[in-house]
Amino acid sequence: MALSGRLAPRLLLASTGLLAACALYLAEPRFLQTFRNNLFDQYQRWQPRPAPENSKVLVLDIDEDSLTRLGQWPWPRNLMAQLQTRLHDAGAAVAVYDVLFAEPDRSSPAQLAKQLPIELATQLNQLPDHDQQFAASLSLRPSVLGFAATRAPTQTTPTQRFAVKLNADAGMPGFPAYAGAITALPELEAAAAGSGAMTFQPDWDGVVRRVPLMIRAGDHLLPSLSAEALRVYLKHHIYRVDADERGAITHIEIGSTRLPTNRSGELWVHYRADMSAQSIPAWQLFQEQPDARLQGAVVLIGSSAQGLQDLRFSPLGGMIPGVHIHAQAIEQSLFGAPLQRPHWASPIEALTLLLAALLLCGVTLTTGALTGALVSAGMLVALNLAAWWAYSRHGLLLDALSPSVGLVLTYLGASVARHRASERQQRWVRDAFSRYISPNLVEHLVSHPDQLQLSGERRHCSFVFTDLTGFTTLMEGQSPERVVSMLNEYLEGIIQIAFRHEGTLERIIGDGMAILFSAPVVLHDHQRRALACALEIRQFTRQHAVAQQTSGLALGATRIGVHSGDVVVGNFGGATLFDYRALGDAVNVAARLENLNRHIGTELCVSETIRDANPDAPMRPVGNVVLKGRQQPIRLYEPCDTERDFAYEAAYELMAGGDETAREAFERLHAQRPADNLVRFQLERLRTGMGGELIVMTEK
Repeated sequence: MALSGRLAPRLLLASTGLLAACALYLAEPRFLQTFRNNLFDQYQRWQPRPAPENSKVLVLDIDEDSLTRLGQWPWPRNLMAQLQTRLHDAGAAVAVYDVLFAEPDRSSPAQLAKQLPIELATQLNQLPDHDQQFAASLSLRPSVLGFAATRAPTQTTPTQRFAVKLNADAGMPGFPAYAGAITALPELEAAAAGSGAMTFQPDWDGVVRRVPLMIRAGDHLLPSLSAEALRVYLKHHIYRVDADERGAITHIEIGSTRLPTNRSGELWVHYRADMSAQSIPAWQLFQEQPDARLQGAVVLIGSSAQGLQDLRFSPLGGMIPGVHIHAQAIEQSLFGAPLQRPHWASPIEALTLLLAALLLCGVTLTTGALTGALVSAGMLVALNLAAWWAYSRHGLLLDALSPSVGLVLTYLGASVARHRASERQQRWVRDAFSRYISPNLVEHLVSHPDQLQLSGERRHCSFVFTDLTGFTTLMEGQSPERVVSMLNEYLEGIIQIAFRHEGTLERIIGDGMAILFSAPVVLHDHQRRALACALEIRQFTRQHAVAQQTSGLALGATRIGVHSGDVVVGNFGGATLFDYRALGDAVNVAARLENLNRHIGTELCVSETIRDANPDAPMRPVGNVVLKGRQQPIRLYEPCDTERDFAYEAAYELMAGGDETAREAFERLHAQRPADNLVRFQLERLRTGMGGELIVMTEK
């Protein structure tokens, strides 16, 4: 029997909405994952994990105050030995170091003796070795050291004091895979009771929501720092991994402790709102009376100091030290309140969406619009209340958002609404495109219109900043028409170069500009492209300046700075105006490098990250520069025009090593190259007694 003329199109449109809802759920686009993660984060903000009555998990915090009292990091290993001994005397059950001890202690007598005359070296060699002292202290009480998982193969593998047992029908477990591991010194690792990976894998927005219990490093299955701390504390030697025939993991057991995981063996961290009560400043350990809570406790040694850069984004908002994440995972495992997204969650959510959408279609097609709206609203409320109940009562993370979005799409499956929505989206995209000027950005947004939203994404990018020297003075001495014509030609040339190297023109600031690489389109070789772009810009601006000077326009040199690092890129601004740009410290550093050229006499200055990514490019070292307002130095280079400058490098090595002949070497170079501004800069430093590689800038 044929459907009536009124019902048939309604059924067709409702089916379209239902198919769209199912497709959206199965595709799981990034924005849907973002909303889902934000929903789970909000659950934790509403109801964080309660503090146990008597937690035996403590953090010995290497905080700013401890660094002030005990010295800057890294501390000598003999001091670490004292710390370990104090923990032993205080009765700590296990000491867990969220610190990598991969290199010998440089302050150890044996290391210092290598740099001293034989007489002094002989005396120093008679003193106890700091690393051996630390190793001896580690053997007093069970301890766990951290190792770093790497993407590149290594020659070292952590000592395995455990066994991994799989169920009989299990496939190869799908743990996070790495190529190798950087371990602690052999004598330290031999003295410790275990070693665990300190590695986190945050979500794309930088938030750490899960920690791995095990990883795969090459052909080895290795525990995380949290899992190994639990194993040593519980005095067990076997990890039991429950996985299916495809390698999907359901849980991991350490003794009688059963830890539910996702398919990759990661533990969802149920965060406490405040861990400050579990944190003890490291300096307090050296007081006469140690904290009584240390008796029988799992003590994690890590840092909250901002300068040591071990801060992570938390689902509760803000940043917390990485060691606190390990502590949260261990405490959660020992004292209950687990958090998990069970393996059956996705099938249940998909089935719920399908059945609810079919019911909504039937109600909407057979009743009026108001009834359909009320039923739809009731379903949305019921879904979200059920998801909240599952979380608050049982610690289950069920996605109510995706079915809710699917129901909304099903209800809104009307031809007029869809047509109007399509027109609005097209008009929105066209308006937004008019605010962008980089072709690669326009092409990317045409292919991904869902990314036209106010948001940010963490990404590793490279930046090229340029600025024309003396432009203000030039404007004062020439007619505006002539200068504007020259400036347009100048900017057009640089923009074309940037586009040839697939750079994104982030912004133009007068006669300068900022060029972004690896956003919005990811470029795996963005550091190479950034350097090649900068070199071509330098060549172009030199030729352009000569041409303008020949015509009577005294055009100055162009300063260029190149750097790369982690930033947040995306659309910022408001509904009226989109501003696609990058925000972060790497952007500020690149801009500062461009300005630094005027102090050191160069045209092009690049950071060590760019240098490391372009090992074949000839460059001259500038030094370890501490930019004004910053604490840590950054190593800088000046790319050469064609070949390596061996004469400069030889003189620089003398200066870096504190050789007294460095000044003579630079005097000879300056006599040979009076126009070499970098040589003049280094010579002036030596003349004023400021040798060495460290350069502290007092001006921006």
